[in-house]
Amino acid sequence: MPRSKPEGSMLTGVLVGFIAMLALSWWLPIIGDLIAGFLAGYIAKGSPMRGALAGFLAGVLGAIILAILATTVGLALAGIVGGILGAAAGIAAIILSVKGALLGAVGGAIGALVAHR
Repeated sequence: MPRSKPEGSMLTGVLVGFIAMLALSWWLPIIGDLIAGFLAGYIAKGSPMRGALAGFLAGVLGAIILAILATTVGLALAGIVGGILGAAAGIAAIILSVKGALLGAVGGAIGALVAHR
């Protein structure tokens, strides 16, 4: 049964959005998250909800990876005290990355709308 609307790959959209978020969020804090979400939604295609989900997942994946890296680097550099400080930095990174996930969702919805047109 053929689909009426072609859909892109959700996994590819999330991975590209994640990589773009890592690259752009440092230099363009708000615009970078929107651009990364836009890319994720554009590649995922489909409905705006699908694009928003791709952008949101890219932001959440970025937050989780950043938290794991902060905890691991803190533990490796300063032992158990560094691990505790790294874990605190990881939690802070997750809290601050909610911004990236929400902006990624908005950008993903816009990207899916543009891909649909």
